[in-house]
Amino acid sequence: MKALLFDYDERLKLKTDYPEPQLALGEAIIKVSRAGICNTDLEITRGYLDFHGVLGHEFVGVVQEVSTSSEKDWLGKRVVGDINAACYRCETCLSGRHTHCPNRTTLGIFGRDGAFAEYLRLPVANLFVVADSIPDEMAVFTEPLAAACQILYQLHVRPTDKVAVIGDGKLGLLVAQVLRLSGADLTVLGRHSEKGQIVARQGVRYIKPEEGKDIREQVGGECDLVVECTGNEVGLAMAKALVRPRGTIVLKSTYHGTPAVPMSLYVVDEITLLGSRCGPFDAALRLMERKLVDLNSMVSFEFPLIEGMRAFEHAFGHSSLKVLLNI
Repeated sequence: MKALLFDYDERLKLKTDYPEPQLALGEAIIKVSRAGICNTDLEITRGYLDFHGVLGHEFVGVVQEVSTSSEKDWLGKRVVGDINAACYRCETCLSGRHTHCPNRTTLGIFGRDGAFAEYLRLPVANLFVVADSIPDEMAVFTEPLAAACQILYQLHVRPTDKVAVIGDGKLGLLVAQVLRLSGADLTVLGRHSEKGQIVARQGVRYIKPEEGKDIREQVGGECDLVVECTGNEVGLAMAKALVRPRGTIVLKSTYHGTPAVPMSLYVVDEITLLGSRCGPFDAALRLMERKLVDLNSMVSFEFPLIEGMRAFEHAFGHSSLKVLLNI
């Protein structure tokens, strides 16, 4: 099959004769329709997680094969899938924390080939049926939209809270669209006005921070909750400057290297730091089905799989939001 992979010589390559995935017990073979390029995919090509193989974890496709007759109802279903393939037998899984299973593989990220290929393999337990009203171009956002929904699963965001989202990239815009549904007083801080218009059209305040001016004044006061979506030290420092004492900072991005963080300030102000990762797929699908989020405006480019190298070039560009691969 055709597949786009990060090879052991540390190069991104398009293969036309890559082996198709082999069916395993409890798993399904899925013919991929669309896949989205994520920042994690870009970071892997820079050495993040030392992963080598087929990239990609944001996808929508159709189930082609299943391993047992009891799973035959899945055949032909259009699906998305939880990217964490857990063992469902260990203490972590049995306690309901399968996304942290110590034995897990992760689609296109750790120990399992991903979605930038004609076919992929995932456990049937990970699959979610996509409603007919959701087109492929939207369904491919399920995984990152679910990650945005995870914040509301972890925290009670009140309508009276003052909230800031730092970053106007793909994840920051999805987080803002989810948090606006809470009714909170929400501000998005970013550097690209054209991207910020996506949430501004939904009534969310968007600002480009001005150097030399107090960030709290620009936002209109200190915040109860700040969601940091940039994954860099500047964003983390801005989050600390914005959050009130005994407030909460949600870390929604992974960080390259080790940020220099003055931890004593977090102790003195009793700041809660909350890591947030994968989230509920069913909730994300409901938001799309009910048209409560604008995803069409977030698609910058779409390329066929055979032009995957060109797609990555565009994904690395700061002006791009979501770049899709039409498999």
